[in-house]
Amino acid sequence: MAHVITTACIDCKDGACVPVCPVDCIYEGARTLYIHPDECIDCGICVSACPVQAIYEEFRVPPELAHFTAINREFFDKDVSGLGSPGGAEGRRIACDHAAIAREIPIARAA
Repeated sequence: MAHVITTACIDCKDGACVPVCPVDCIYEGARTLYIHPDECIDCGICVSACPVQAIYEEFRVPPELAHFTAINREFFDKDVSGLGSPGGAEGRRIACDHAAIAREIPIARAA
């Protein structure tokens, strides 16, 4: 079981979840963060650290956001980021996003 980052993180990338992750499984894409489903140990610390409530346990993702489960998994495929399972984000920023994220209309955020 893994956690899933959803729409509230797009163009926000607050990043409060990154330093609290004990296994370094949260990766930064161009517009959002992604949790590697094979590296996540399902501890849930990221959920409480996320100020925009963008992270859910995989089985608790609201139905209207269910497609983010596949987006998080597919981000690591050779056809998207090509990362596979590198064994830790190590602060690396990936210059791409899943195609579904790239198509998202930017969300206006209050300053």
